[in-house]
Amino acid sequence: MARLLLFGGKGGVGKTTTSAATAVWLADSGLKVLLVSSDPAHSTSDSLNVQLGSEPQPVEGVNGLYGLEMDPEAKLSALLPKFGEAMNNMGGSGMGGFGGLGMMLDPSAKEEIAEMKSEVKTSEMILPGLDEALAFDELLRHMENPTWDVVVFDTAPTGHTLRFLSLPELIEAWSGRLLRMMRVSGGIRSMLFGRKESEAMKEELERFRRRVLHVRRVLSDPATTSFTLVTIPERMGINETVRAYDSLLEFELPIGGCLVNRLTPEFDHPFLQKRRNQELGRIEELKGTLGAVNIATLELSDDEVVGLESLRSVGAILYGEPTALPATIGPHEVGSTLQHCVHRGMVSELEQDIERVHLHFPGLHREEMSLRSEQGTLFVGLNGREQEIPTESHVKSSQVKASLSGDVLTLDIPRT
Repeated sequence: MARLLLFGGKGGVGKTTTSAATAVWLADSGLKVLLVSSDPAHSTSDSLNVQLGSEPQPVEGVNGLYGLEMDPEAKLSALLPKFGEAMNNMGGSGMGGFGGLGMMLDPSAKEEIAEMKSEVKTSEMILPGLDEALAFDELLRHMENPTWDVVVFDTAPTGHTLRFLSLPELIEAWSGRLLRMMRVSGGIRSMLFGRKESEAMKEELERFRRRVLHVRRVLSDPATTSFTLVTIPERMGINETVRAYDSLLEFELPIGGCLVNRLTPEFDHPFLQKRRNQELGRIEELKGTLGAVNIATLELSDDEVVGLESLRSVGAILYGEPTALPATIGPHEVGSTLQHCVHRGMVSELEQDIERVHLHFPGLHREEMSLRSEQGTLFVGLNGREQEIPTESHVKSSQVKASLSGDVLTLDIPRT
């Protein structure tokens, strides 16, 4: 599983610049990095000066760096219509409601369905934070891909991210009502959608609920995730950062550091000196509030940061000059002004008779894992979602020896 570095903060404070510069620096250090943005403004494309899409694509000029921009609203619109149609049709007349199919249900079942229909209207399907849940679920799919070493996530403004953190409790109630409706309305469901599609809806809902809970677990695991707060040395930015810090502590998300961006440079001019002193005072105030969190600063640049060379300059200030990291799983400590702990997602070793593949899977539960092969290709599954494991050998899963030590899953594959 890839290391996840999240960058969040108030809108317009430099999250995109910081995350893009970090991704470029890590790729220049020899890691395979995926830079992901969920910001609808598509500013990540502007920062890299490339056009990103909804699937990972290589960033020209940076070996090992890929980028994508999510569209959670499109996923949301694809998820809801079937559930909404199902609920709306449950109370009508004819074949879509009780009029034509009432004989299939006893009075108590019809009362229960009517009660649930009043509880779960189509308009209520769009829970606050559901689009963030879909974005994080998509993010987890990429994190589980063993070919990525680090996923850098340029999040939407802090409030959107924090709204998601309370979502699993809402999801439990939301999906619980829907599953209850599906259980008592099997006959109508099958008539409306067909038994196969009906069961597929139910299974997908249950998988979605499990994945949301799994995302929360991944986000709260310091071996997997680190959240860097980005702000500016102005009162509103500092206040927003303190609120975000308190919320991250409440939800037990690991905080990797804080970057105060756009600090006024030191010049021999009364106006600029006064402004810089005010900003330094706010930074000291922030240090007193954030306790042991490392607080770094980045001075205001004399030009806008756009394009790879500008991002590399920012990366050198934040992390030093990039150097090739060891070809081991890690962890590897990187950075000077900002610090991160990163690792490789997958390392392969070739021995005389064995191809040994090490996969980083922190917090892996054995019952969540599956292993199978198809036409010589090996697949590892987590929570029902499979990832192909690149191997040089033709694989039969029955011959693969799997062992789990700490956070590392090792697969010994006979060479053929």
